[in-house]
Amino acid sequence: MKRQLLILALAVTPAAAQDIRGLEVCTAEKTMERRTSCLQSNAEFLQQALAKVSRETRDRLNAASREMATQKTEIGALKADLAKLQHELLELKKNKPENNKPEKK
Repeated sequence: MKRQLLILALAVTPAAAQDIRGLEVCTAEKTMERRTSCLQSNAEFLQQALAKVSRETRDRLNAASREMATQKTEIGALKADLAKLQHELLELKKNKPENNKPEKK
């Protein structure tokens, strides 16, 4: 799994050299054990970074969902108020006194 994550991270990154804070340059290591340790350290770092971004994204989505629910409630209340006002206006138009109509000559 760690190896797949590292391969995915390397495949996604652009071809140009780019420093990522926290990653080590493993190609400088001479022995296979040290190189493997370095790669494992990088994979763990990337997993931690991915977990952090996932948590932050989930928190943002939850906040957006709460805000959307609040806005839906407000829209429902506004629709109810509008329907009530439209009904009252219709009643006022129906019950308009006859003396306000212009006289026919």
